[in-house]
Amino acid sequence: MKKEIQSYDEFKLEIGSGEVLVDFFATWCGPCKMIAPIVAQIADENPDLKVLSVDVDEVPEAAGAYGISSIPTMLYIKDGTVQQTHVGYAPKPVLLRLIGR
Repeated sequence: MKKEIQSYDEFKLEIGSGEVLVDFFATWCGPCKMIAPIVAQIADENPDLKVLSVDVDEVPEAAGAYGISSIPTMLYIKDGTVQQTHVGYAPKPVLLRLIGR
């Protein structure tokens, strides 16, 4: 299930352990709107994977901490460490490769 992050503290707590796919987005971003259903589908199909959505306008500290300057940006984080990064729109197969599936 996809979870929308409301604060930087919540973000830090969620990425600390396990496998996490983070979708950095903004409500005004066209490519972000295009990739959102794909991210939601991946979340539904992979219950062992935490999938987080971070609105860069609402939680700028999270975006700043990871140097996010373009959106959408996807981070695959394992046990608190970034393993893979993808910037821009991507079809589902590319995102699945990003998370090693």
